[in-house]
Amino acid sequence: MKIAIGSDHRGFEVKTKIIEHIKKLGHEPLDCGTHDCCAIDYPDIASAVSEKIVQGEVDRGILICGSGIGMAITANKFPGVRAATCHDDLTAEMSRRHNNVNVMCLSADLLGERLIDRMVDLWINTAFEKGRHQRRVDKICEVERRFSKDNS
Repeated sequence: MKIAIGSDHRGFEVKTKIIEHIKKLGHEPLDCGTHDCCAIDYPDIASAVSEKIVQGEVDRGILICGSGIGMAITANKFPGVRAATCHDDLTAEMSRRHNNVNVMCLSADLLGERLIDRMVDLWINTAFEKGRHQRRVDKICEVERRFSKDNS
């Protein structure tokens, strides 16, 4: 699986560790920045990762900032992106099983390294259950289509 990964300055160290973890799992990370600890605006990085999803260049994305919230807000502006801020094993697993989330957003400030590794493992390895959940994801996609600028 090809996974785009990006962070702002607060998530830089966490991003570097996640990239190595993804490689150990046998997947291909695509580093979308930032490449140092200098201040950068999280919407720029969330946009870079989300564009890779929309263009079909990667299968999924992971975004890291101080809380994970700003990254999720930005990523969810892109058509076809379903981003969720995950903060524990359950939210990482359920975001995939029930919502088919393709971008996981994480907090660099609130999560420990072992928890992040477990969450990444769960999120990568959990399949979307489809069934009744597919109907709900389809409804989300319909809302997105109804309100897209291209359809106005």
